[in-house]
Amino acid sequence: MSSRFPRFRRFSSRLLLLIVGLVALAQCANYIFVVRENRKSAARRIDEGLEQGALLFKHRTDAKLDELWNRAVMMSRDDAFQQLFLGDRPDPAAARSALNTYSARMNVPFMVLLSPGGSRIGDTGGALPRAALRPFQELVKNASISGEARDQAFAHLPDDRGNGKLYALLVVPTHARVPETGAWIGLAIPVDHRFVMELKADARVEVTVFFGRSDAMMPIESSLPAAEAKMAAPSSPEEADRTVRVAGNSYVTVYWPVPLITPGYAAIAMQRSLEAELAPDLELERFLRYLSLVLLAVAALLAVRFARNLSEPLRELAAHTQVVARGNYNIRLNLDREDEIGQLATSFNRMSEGLAERDQIRDLLDKNLSPEIAAQLVSGGGALGGEELEVTVLFVDIRSFTRLSESIPPREVLALLNRYFDRMSVIVEIYLGVVDKYMGDAIMALFGAPVALPNHADNAILAALEMKSALARLNAELATEGGTKLAFGIGINTARVIAGNIGSSRRLNYSVLGDGVNVAARLQDLTRMSQYRADILVSAATLRVARGQYRVRPLGAAPVRGRDEPVEIFAVEGMD
Repeated sequence: MSSRFPRFRRFSSRLLLLIVGLVALAQCANYIFVVRENRKSAARRIDEGLEQGALLFKHRTDAKLDELWNRAVMMSRDDAFQQLFLGDRPDPAAARSALNTYSARMNVPFMVLLSPGGSRIGDTGGALPRAALRPFQELVKNASISGEARDQAFAHLPDDRGNGKLYALLVVPTHARVPETGAWIGLAIPVDHRFVMELKADARVEVTVFFGRSDAMMPIESSLPAAEAKMAAPSSPEEADRTVRVAGNSYVTVYWPVPLITPGYAAIAMQRSLEAELAPDLELERFLRYLSLVLLAVAALLAVRFARNLSEPLRELAAHTQVVARGNYNIRLNLDREDEIGQLATSFNRMSEGLAERDQIRDLLDKNLSPEIAAQLVSGGGALGGEELEVTVLFVDIRSFTRLSESIPPREVLALLNRYFDRMSVIVEIYLGVVDKYMGDAIMALFGAPVALPNHADNAILAALEMKSALARLNAELATEGGTKLAFGIGINTARVIAGNIGSSRRLNYSVLGDGVNVAARLQDLTRMSQYRADILVSAATLRVARGQYRVRPLGAAPVRGRDEPVEIFAVEGMD
């Protein structure tokens, strides 16, 4: 008995260490996961708030300009305003007086009245600086050229102290009773401190307006104190986003460049404090830390108390883990216990069922998706988004398949289509392509995504030629069986596209997007045109990338549905 007691003590210690270690590891993993998800959730909420702030900025500015446009149109129709144009030339003093009256009614800081040629007739400011007049003249010129009833833009205009503000400018045409004396009304609304603070209150973000040169941007209006606003200055007008430290807090900052009609650069910065956004989540994290300590203490007590009764079931459990490790998920662990070990055995059995189900799902993925796309979905974790790649897209479609479907029973149609798809899909895989999707009787194949392929254009062309040969062999088989002969058309195009996971958080599809995909589909449609007499059409872009030598027949530039410019196409007839 004494000889076995030390061994039992070692087992108890190891069991205690194991259980406490596992519980600690699980709690740490859970804590790390919660912390990470809290950070992600906070970042997501901040991004949504910043995006909402940008949309609100645009909405407020557009709504104000629309309101001013309507009021300016009504102003131009007012009899008192029309009186300005009864003479040969509007009187500047009368124009200034009228504009002062209307600017007070419309609550705009200044207005200007310009002739059709852009010269100043009058303004609310009296001696309006030439630098402030020039953007209005530019808008008048643009609107006159385009024939639009209005034009608008952002501009940086100097103030009385020479500092300047960001303004949204609007010009509206007006016509007097004498048509040849028409004029333009120019209005400006400031993006001032009041505007910034209202935007902060509605969007719950800090807002700063920056202006300056491309290498030096300074705040001109901000909801932050001046010293803190300077710390958030972008390094360039095109800077997209970053996290800056302001007064001891981390602010997630997104910059939106504001195009100006005047010299210089402007940008709007939207900021939200990461610490403030995380404050509610930190309470949860503190609770989880306390809970983890309690669970560790309970686990240690239970391990010491029940160590003597655990050795045998643990041996069985250890033996069963070896069975599962070998990939055998069908054997179940049978322990007639109602305590934690019995529950563990039940959970282990459920885990085995889950692993078996996972293997079934992987098997279904490999059967319903190409292996490359399945691997992409698994390795990417099902994340939405993509990357820009140069790929070659191939579309192949059976001609007159609808008429064929009407002539034979549906079951035979399905069998014939699966037989055809099997031949064509194997060829795509042989040439290292990926079947993106089946669309009725059509196949969309990718060469160069999701797996990079240096010679993607050549592989696509060679696959098309092999498909043509395979179709001839299939038609020969169908002829001996008394079946119907099939014909198809293939369109191939090479272009830069966006490739990645598309869909929702619950359902994804790996695919590519871009004009190049549409061109490939349209080229396949052109194979139906009798004047081309071609089963395989490729674009000039594909031939430029291809390295092989092929027998091609130039067909000139063909109009492609959905594009303004035609596409130069070639019929591929074989290898040189």
